[in-house]
Amino acid sequence: MTEAQIKTQITFEDFKSEVLNDYTIAKISRECSLLGRKEVLTGKAKFGIFGDGKEVPQLALAKAFQNGDFRSGYYRDQTFMMAIGQLSIQQFFAGLYGHTDLAHDPMSAGRQMGGHFATHSLDENGNWNNLTKQKNSSADISPTAGQMPRLLGLAQASKIYRNVRGLEHLTNFSNEGNEVAWGTIGNASTSEGLFFETINAAGVLQVPMVISVWDDEYGISVHAKYQTTKENISEILKGFQRDEENNGYEIITVKGWDYPALVETYEKASAIAREEHVPVLIHVLELTQPQGHSTSGSHERYKNEERLAWEREFDCLVQMRTWLLDNNLASAEELDTIDNNVKKEVLEAKKAAWTAFVSPMKEEQQELVSLLNSIATSSANKVFIEKQANDLAAIKEPIRKEILSTARKVLRLLVDESGKNQLADWIVNYSNKIQPQFSSHLFSQSDKNVLNSNEIAATYDETAEDVDARLVLRDNFDAIFTKYPEAIIFGEDAGNIGDVNQGLEGMQEKYGELRVADAGIREATILGQGIGMAMRGLRPIAEIQYLDYLLYAIQIMSDDLATLQYRTQGRQKAPLIIRTRGHRLEGIWHSGSPMGMIINAIRGIHVLVPRNMTKAAGFYNTLLATDEPALVIECLNGYRLKEKMPTNLGEFKTPIGVVETIKQGIDITLVSYGSTIRIVEQAAKELQEVGIDCEIIDAQSLLPFDKNHDCVKSIIKTNRLLVIDEDVPGGASAYILQQIIDEQNGYQYLDSQPQTLASKAHRPAYGTDGDYFSKPSVEDVFEKVYAIMHEAKPEQYPSLY
Repeated sequence: MTEAQIKTQITFEDFKSEVLNDYTIAKISRECSLLGRKEVLTGKAKFGIFGDGKEVPQLALAKAFQNGDFRSGYYRDQTFMMAIGQLSIQQFFAGLYGHTDLAHDPMSAGRQMGGHFATHSLDENGNWNNLTKQKNSSADISPTAGQMPRLLGLAQASKIYRNVRGLEHLTNFSNEGNEVAWGTIGNASTSEGLFFETINAAGVLQVPMVISVWDDEYGISVHAKYQTTKENISEILKGFQRDEENNGYEIITVKGWDYPALVETYEKASAIAREEHVPVLIHVLELTQPQGHSTSGSHERYKNEERLAWEREFDCLVQMRTWLLDNNLASAEELDTIDNNVKKEVLEAKKAAWTAFVSPMKEEQQELVSLLNSIATSSANKVFIEKQANDLAAIKEPIRKEILSTARKVLRLLVDESGKNQLADWIVNYSNKIQPQFSSHLFSQSDKNVLNSNEIAATYDETAEDVDARLVLRDNFDAIFTKYPEAIIFGEDAGNIGDVNQGLEGMQEKYGELRVADAGIREATILGQGIGMAMRGLRPIAEIQYLDYLLYAIQIMSDDLATLQYRTQGRQKAPLIIRTRGHRLEGIWHSGSPMGMIINAIRGIHVLVPRNMTKAAGFYNTLLATDEPALVIECLNGYRLKEKMPTNLGEFKTPIGVVETIKQGIDITLVSYGSTIRIVEQAAKELQEVGIDCEIIDAQSLLPFDKNHDCVKSIIKTNRLLVIDEDVPGGASAYILQQIIDEQNGYQYLDSQPQTLASKAHRPAYGTDGDYFSKPSVEDVFEKVYAIMHEAKPEQYPSLY
């Protein structure tokens, strides 16, 4: 035996200490679940969903989990988080109570219900931590199987880091691609399409991903026989098992109560995924859920006595205790002592978490009560104010709603009194202090946020000739891939043929199949690839072939990407760029304009609508210098139009949140974006012939919209407004109108009713005539503007109809 082998041997005492420590962690987790349920039922917490019954397999997972690895899981992984040292008892209860202080609830600062876990990838300034030196958990979301697409990207990042040259400088993110992405999911959630889409994609890509399916036979109250063919997910996935001739998965089954078998299984899975970059599925069978699905109901309602008796016997903690006793690793007295100590430890930490949660609010309560009593002494409404103060003071454990609501109600009693200003100031200061605890970090607050970026104009040679606009995109992408070795792009037809519109022509041949890649027809996991890789320091561009196909991925964009900065209070980010194309193509399924749905579903992602390819290229250049996610919608009918080729490719930047006035005018302000701008420009030329001088504004970006309020500056001059859009009525045009009227106070400068011109409420019919009768035409714009001017000056502009 070599000296190295001797040093790596573990003594019996060391082994005993390790397994008893595991048992202790599992008992702590279970006691947290039991006590957590009581906190909900007594009203201290609003809702609870816990990891009881899943403790032992999560111990095994934690043992195989290494620094640099990532978890993408669901809301029952509390034991795992405790085992890797990323969740304390007090933090567990702080999350249950919804503590809005990140120091107390580092998972989400009270923005998600308990059971949703995350680690900090960023420091307080939004800069990357060294992810290779810590154990990482991507921030959980509640939608079932929603964690699966992101898992694919987290795993693919390791493949990129291992195989793409030029990334050696990104030492904070990977150690030669040796990191594994670990996914967890309940057995019932494997019925979701996102699960199957991810399984298939990972098998194709061959990435280091390990999925654990926690199988307790139920999905809330619904038995597996209604969830899964053959009632067994690993059985029906056997076709994915790799063999000597074909790539695929390693599929392993293991009992969820068998501690030594679980440890062995996870060590094996880790080695396969880490060394070979082969995905692994671990089906963890025979698990239980002792308290049922959540605090919203009891599992006794849907499990018979035979099942309940089996669950009591095969509870993984009961079985682990038996194993410890049978193998003389502990006596019953030792285990009883651990159990009793755990109960005391959890109870004390729970009390400390509650005290930390309510103490600030009690101080705020006392501050307001004191102020109200002081104001009441000189008020004509003294009796009523003192009653409000007394009622507030009587609340034993106040919440901030009760505090602020009381102050605002009292303010009404002081409207004509001297004490009003003092209370009003208190309300404003209090709101300014408290509101960000619930609202901050929808977008990046680092110095790399998009609003800090400055425009850099495209430059041209004097002899520059017009070229097909797609060549501007292509050559700009070429400059991007040279400048940013961490930039990659992938999507349906993006690789070999250079995308359907040839905007990536020749890029795969030049930069390789990993950096410019084709993807299957699977929009949700294309988005997931991008999210996961962006979370690991790469700069992915995920291409969705057409805008309407974005609907397949809208749930992932809305629930995961758009909320990431918000739900971690700025401690995780995924600066993913989503590239797609739309507008003005004929037909129901390629009409490319469901903008109202998009902008209202994905707040937290910038939505950019360039009118030509130079503007689009400038947006890509801007975004790669920032740290926020965005959707860029190229004009589908613009690739063959002519534009001049800039000389500063990769450098010029289109500003985000800044509109562009592309025609000056004095009679009416026309606001639009994308391909519709060309319709508006033609209509404006024809309106000029009848004496109507239009000012045309290109919105350029919808989220954010017109940060400099240039639209209202235009209205001050023209006093009239028409917003033109090819979305359905009440869609993006209504949003733009709301921004100008409400946010910019444009109403006060209008002499005519502000109006919108949108498409018909139905999807566009096919063909040129279908487009003409479905979406705004040049004649529609002309007649709408003319009618507005007729209402203002009927003698000068007599009615057309």
